[in-house]
Amino acid sequence: MVRTLAAGPSATHEVTNQPPPLPPYDASDDAALLEGLRREGAGWAEADVRRVGRLAGSPEAQRWAEDANRHEPELRTHDRFGERIDEVEFHPSWHSLMRTAVAEGLAGAVWADGRTGAHVARTATGLVWGHTEAGHLCPMAMTYAAVPTLRHQPDLAAVYEPLLAGRVYDPGLAVPSGKRGLLAGMGMTEKQGGSDVRTNTTVATPAGEDGVYTLRGHKWFTSAPMCDLFLVLAQAPGGLSCFLLPRVLPDGSRNVFRIQRLKDKLGNRSNASSEPEFDGTVAWLVGGEGQGVKTIIDMVNLTRLDCVMATATLMRRTLVEAGHHVRHRVAFGGRLLDQPLMRNVLADLALESEAATALTLRLAGATDRALAGDRAERALRRIATAAGKYWVTKRGPAFTAEALECLGGNGYVEESGMPRHYREAPLLSIWEGSGNVNALDVLRALGREPGTLDALFGELALARGGDARLDAAVTRLRDELADAEGIEARARLLVERIALVLQGSLLVRHAPPAVADAFCATRLGGDWGHAYGTLPRSADLTAILARALPGDR
Repeated sequence: MVRTLAAGPSATHEVTNQPPPLPPYDASDDAALLEGLRREGAGWAEADVRRVGRLAGSPEAQRWAEDANRHEPELRTHDRFGERIDEVEFHPSWHSLMRTAVAEGLAGAVWADGRTGAHVARTATGLVWGHTEAGHLCPMAMTYAAVPTLRHQPDLAAVYEPLLAGRVYDPGLAVPSGKRGLLAGMGMTEKQGGSDVRTNTTVATPAGEDGVYTLRGHKWFTSAPMCDLFLVLAQAPGGLSCFLLPRVLPDGSRNVFRIQRLKDKLGNRSNASSEPEFDGTVAWLVGGEGQGVKTIIDMVNLTRLDCVMATATLMRRTLVEAGHHVRHRVAFGGRLLDQPLMRNVLADLALESEAATALTLRLAGATDRALAGDRAERALRRIATAAGKYWVTKRGPAFTAEALECLGGNGYVEESGMPRHYREAPLLSIWEGSGNVNALDVLRALGREPGTLDALFGELALARGGDARLDAAVTRLRDELADAEGIEARARLLVERIALVLQGSLLVRHAPPAVADAFCATRLGGDWGHAYGTLPRSADLTAILARALPGDR
């Protein structure tokens, strides 16, 4: 007689060798971020950044992020009676994320903050709060960036800026001047032109009152359509111009903002991106007729900074996730973290992450000083932001893919969160001008704006003598920029080198020797492969990892 052992219902489901959940964790536990915060003049904000970092890594905030992406926004074009309403409904978790982000100053609050380093403090806050999810940071970025453009029309700024700079999230469509806080979006691209906004076909017709026009046209990408105000471009009699378009008019009636559909996007799915149609839509001129690009470029420069910030955040977030997994996962007789090749991969990712964070905070510091009137910093900001936007956002997809691979098959499963991060990464290279647009913009700045080249090499000179490989790369860059033949076709390579020497100079000056040496040996000296995890034997992996992934979680 053969006896079988009775098995309990869970006998085959004992779970072993799986890491514990990451939350709660501290998203601000990042030496590179905190050192950059102090270095760029916003050390006074450290306690708040640390507090927000702990909140971002809390189970509650991480659950908000998951829910906001699982329950996507839904378009309601009409109400039950057949009236056109053009509203988008969001899950409550979206509103929790938005409410927190506005309260912590990620929208327009920085414009009411006169402290030195206020833009750095906002950027550092974004670097930690972004550990939740990226979609809701889109309306934060647009609201932040709208204020300097609106200031081209002082009478409008006087009405709306105080509300854009508030810290109260007040959702729902209502007369803007009667709300406790406002959010702003923008609508530039149209289906026939994309980044070539001068080909826009939306028409603006003067309405017989000072500064009031009616618009007719169709925008191709307008994110966060439930914002209160939008800055849009349209063709006025005097040429392409910038306009302020409210969703609700001063008399309480709905402006014509017919949402044709929401985009079915690769990622960024918590955030609604729409195609609105204008037909007799009322808007107010911002700046002069024909000055649309010149007027709205202030907004573009700031949203580009946020693209760099969001990518650096994504890098850090996925590095933390990968580090947590390999610290707790055992394979081939030991922890993954102790396997030499895995240590090489993580250390390489850590170098990329620190370089992105350092450059992000330097750009924020340049923004602060430029807005305070520093001409050299304004020139540096002009070229370095476009170069950083090109390079850092280009690195995002490969970085997140490598971090996901550290989790193996677990990382390919939606509930790990890594697929969401991976899908997000390409957006940041596309938004506010894809790679070619930003690369050519750098060349345009060098050719048309006196002082940008001097500002760039003045910044690089601060690290002269710190590393021979960096010095050689700077010399080579100067020679290449002096050769104008075929320069447009070489734009990507030149801008890549600008970004790398900027990152290298920051690390040589401010990072520990192990980090600076490994970065210069690989990114500037060529002692590197074509994938992450190819650091040379000279790299001090232990020191790099101890800095990037401190302590057990």
